[in-house]
Amino acid sequence: MTTTRQFGSDIPHLPTDEPYGKRDVPRGPAPLYLRALAGLLDLGIVAIPLVLGWYIVDSLRDDNGGGQADRVVFGGAAVAIALGLALWNRGFREGNTGQSSGKGWVGLVTRDTDTHDAIGPTRSLQRLFRRSGTEVVRENTASDEGFAVREKDVSVAAIRRRRLVGLGVLVILLGLVLLASVAVGARPLSFAEIFHALFEPDGSQTDIIVRTLRGPRTALGLVVGMALGVAGALIQGHTRNPLADAGLLGLNAGAAFLVVLSMYLFGFSAPSEYLWFAFAGSFAASVIVFGLSSIGNGAASPLSLALAGAAVAFFLQAMTNAIIIVDQSSLDSYRFWVVGSVAGRGFDVLWQVLPFLIIGLILALVSTPGLNVLSLGEDVARSLGTNIAASRALGVVAITLLTGAATAACGPIAFIGLVVPHVARAITGPDYRWLVPYAGLLGGVMLVTADVIGRVVVRPGELQVGIVLAVFGAPFFIALVRRRKLASL
Repeated sequence: MTTTRQFGSDIPHLPTDEPYGKRDVPRGPAPLYLRALAGLLDLGIVAIPLVLGWYIVDSLRDDNGGGQADRVVFGGAAVAIALGLALWNRGFREGNTGQSSGKGWVGLVTRDTDTHDAIGPTRSLQRLFRRSGTEVVRENTASDEGFAVREKDVSVAAIRRRRLVGLGVLVILLGLVLLASVAVGARPLSFAEIFHALFEPDGSQTDIIVRTLRGPRTALGLVVGMALGVAGALIQGHTRNPLADAGLLGLNAGAAFLVVLSMYLFGFSAPSEYLWFAFAGSFAASVIVFGLSSIGNGAASPLSLALAGAAVAFFLQAMTNAIIIVDQSSLDSYRFWVVGSVAGRGFDVLWQVLPFLIIGLILALVSTPGLNVLSLGEDVARSLGTNIAASRALGVVAITLLTGAATAACGPIAFIGLVVPHVARAITGPDYRWLVPYAGLLGGVMLVTADVIGRVVVRPGELQVGIVLAVFGAPFFIALVRRRKLASL
């Protein structure tokens, strides 16, 4: 007789009451050394801007060419950044998710002692002085005991409230940046001199510096930054391309070509002389691009706009290069214009472009409801009764006015139209009724801040704002792309 051996019959069996494979999860508060390490990491995040601010303020001593206003501006900015980081890290982040940056790196969680849930931003900030009712545990302890983060309030009222608060904060920040732009420069000033120049001018040297040099460039930087930010949001919305900016539609190339042509034919060198040529070049390029993209099906699609814009931009850039290669004087004038700068522009330049900027901003705000519908897709927009051709034409006119006037006044300035819409979209979401105002305010803050930095880093000389934006904007945009993966439009 043959017996069949069953598979696994020779494997010893564990007793059924033995906890085979069960995790050993620690209970109770986290060890003191882990909490101390997390606290040091969080403190380091706040200390970095303070240390950098101290070095900058120390470098702006009177014997180094600095002034009272310079030290107050940069010292105050360092303190404000440190406080903002502390509020975000130890307040909102730790209160809503249970983890500050330091606790996240170490693997700790702050929770309510009784409910084992997140404690909220208010109680998280209060933990700096009163820790009753809260505890810090290991991450696996919190997960095993059912820790839950705070859900974000997504009601209409809460979203509107957050957006209004954000606009208020941006307006205050913009006011501070404008004050810094008036106060900081190659010539150190005190706040008493700045106040005298603004409200009681008598024609002194400091009055001339504030009212005829820093005042015009501050105002021009504000309106140009707002125009480029709004134009970038409109371009990305109409082309549905997250990498689109004014260069994609050939507007910068059109302005550059006619500026170089005016320098070559008429010998123009001052911004007030070739201003209208730059504007005409941007307008002509937009008409050509819009016309080429409409050939065939009679409507300009996002893809056809991008392709036509790239073709026109390459052609105009080739024509520009042909002129500056054969004429040295045109090259000398063009290379200072093409880097982008608000320096050396007076109120005469601002008054000439201001009407176009105002009209462009009004048209941009008017076009936002139609752009919201277009973002759903052309088929959906058409089914809802939207005139796609009219909406896109209105957007192209607004883009042309804003970008053309800004480029004519200050030259092609990169990165604002590319970066600012992504930052605004991260705050407001895809609603263009809020995205466009946010993009305008953020653009103004970004350009004026870059101009202030350019006046200090190579003192007593200056770096053009286009160079500063390229140096700081490229790493920032790379970080933004890696964090948000370029949200689809």
